[in-house]
Amino acid sequence: MPTNRQSGGSPIIGFFKSLYLTNRFFITLAICVLGLFICFIFDEYYYLMQIMLGVLLVFLILDIISVYRQRKGIVAHRNTPDRLSNGDLNTISITVTNRYPFPIRIKIVEEVPFQFQKRDLYFTTTLGIDLSEVFYYDLRPTQRGVYQFGAVNIYASGIFSFISRRYIFDNHKNVAVYPSFIEMHKYELLAASHRLTDYGIKRIRRIGHATEFDHIKHYTIGDDPRTINYKATSRMNQLMVNSYQEEKSQPVYCLIDKGRTMKMPFNGMTLLDYAINSTLMVSSTALNKGDKAGLITFSKNIDELLPADRQRRQRNKILETLYAQKTDFKESDYERLYATVRRKLTQRSLIILYTNFETVNGMRRQLKYLSHMAKDHLVLVAFFLNSEFNDVLESTPTNIEETFRKGMAEKLSNDKYLIVKELNRYGIHTILSKPESLTIDSINKYLEFKSRGLI
Repeated sequence: MPTNRQSGGSPIIGFFKSLYLTNRFFITLAICVLGLFICFIFDEYYYLMQIMLGVLLVFLILDIISVYRQRKGIVAHRNTPDRLSNGDLNTISITVTNRYPFPIRIKIVEEVPFQFQKRDLYFTTTLGIDLSEVFYYDLRPTQRGVYQFGAVNIYASGIFSFISRRYIFDNHKNVAVYPSFIEMHKYELLAASHRLTDYGIKRIRRIGHATEFDHIKHYTIGDDPRTINYKATSRMNQLMVNSYQEEKSQPVYCLIDKGRTMKMPFNGMTLLDYAINSTLMVSSTALNKGDKAGLITFSKNIDELLPADRQRRQRNKILETLYAQKTDFKESDYERLYATVRRKLTQRSLIILYTNFETVNGMRRQLKYLSHMAKDHLVLVAFFLNSEFNDVLESTPTNIEETFRKGMAEKLSNDKYLIVKELNRYGIHTILSKPESLTIDSINKYLEFKSRGLI
């Protein structure tokens, strides 16, 4: 239960710091002052105005007594999760209880972390006697790290609403923002209810047969006739088929480039954060499929290397590792990355490299290292399509500057597709995706590889 804190070293100072005169009081006072000016012309109304000022003073005193007669007339508590999900809407709630013996009008002013730059979050309502009400709002963080919530400020108005008393519920709490675990749980629920297609995950037909025999089962409509087990059919006197299971325990490594090219922002989040969210989702999908998930992050140096594993704690290890990743403005060292992959990844693995090639020449500088990795592993390079170019490409230039901008946008856009073609020539698979579609495209590609038996 949060404690009410009033500023000030003594009760008197605390009283004056918590007392606020409302607009209604100032409007009423202004009317009385205007009436006093009018009394200079019509002096017979002077005593009436004195009575009005006296009544205003009495109402003000009654308001103060009604609000301050109880030490804790309002009790409030902010309910925040232990951690927030980056890039997703996170629901926060504030519970307020009225302990006054009369209905009271309140205004709640919430102090959210400064990263949101939100200074106008407030709620107003009237609470009945001994009633509680819960107020909800959503926050969408776009950066990983620690966020600090401020105080919950509640202004309780008196019976006549001439004054309001400020309650400060000092619920300062540090909340860590992790990669998008809300989306991860959503994918798991959709997979359990067989509704992944509603979310954009394609239902991909398996090509050929898995080689690992699982069990014999009764034939059902849709089973491949080629899997009929004739010996079991003759014994049971009904159609029986062999059931095979997918190849499991295949290593799946996500490699995240943290160099300067991943610092580019899109919709409030950096490309690195989109890559991190996608890595978490692909790793979770791989673990659910029985494969091993691993992680490598690199820039100038190899920062993290988490060996592929399929144990239950691996998902949390990946989440904690991704939480601490930050980009920098250094050039990524692909030669060091290739040496690490060659030395540490001794088993053929699916390598999903999240990076951002903006030009063909930039890709060619790293092509020899990628092609060497593709000889020993199944390499998938995922990089980003700048969808903000669409407005420029669809516009009609009206001057030289706009013509130049459109020409540059066309060149950069065409370079992306040239990069795809050249990587494919060297046996390197690619994903050219919009940042917001990266997760869906990556999972679909992984499932495609599984269906084709490439991993």
